[in-house]
Amino acid sequence: MNETNPPSAQRERFYRRERRSVPAARQFVREAVIDWALCDRMDDVLLCVSELATNALVHGVPPGRGYRLQLLLLADGVFRIEVHDSGDGRPNVREPCGESGRGLMLVAAFADKWGVGRRDPGKVVWCEFVVGG
Repeated sequence: MNETNPPSAQRERFYRRERRSVPAARQFVREAVIDWALCDRMDDVLLCVSELATNALVHGVPPGRGYRLQLLLLADGVFRIEVHDSGDGRPNVREPCGESGRGLMLVAAFADKWGVGRRDPGKVVWCEFVVGG
């Protein structure tokens, strides 16, 4: 997060490593989007949070661990989604292989910006949406 632009609103939730966490994360984000009146980007936001949460489960969360989903509404009209996990590796966009490999390609296509940051242990995968004008 850009420290010179503190969030005007923030929410976070921790999810255990289980498949049902993805729909729960989507519902958590849906509620924030409605509360913060960002509904014009709802479909893009929900698609991206689904992909980031799924990637955390499949690639980033070791057994017995979980991931943290953080939502930030920044003062400059940017909505940021961060997924924090403790897994190794650095995710990147790759060519799809069969039914898998499309997650970050979709995030790159639908979010205005995305990236990966370091944390110890693990990483933060984030995406941003311009919502203010």
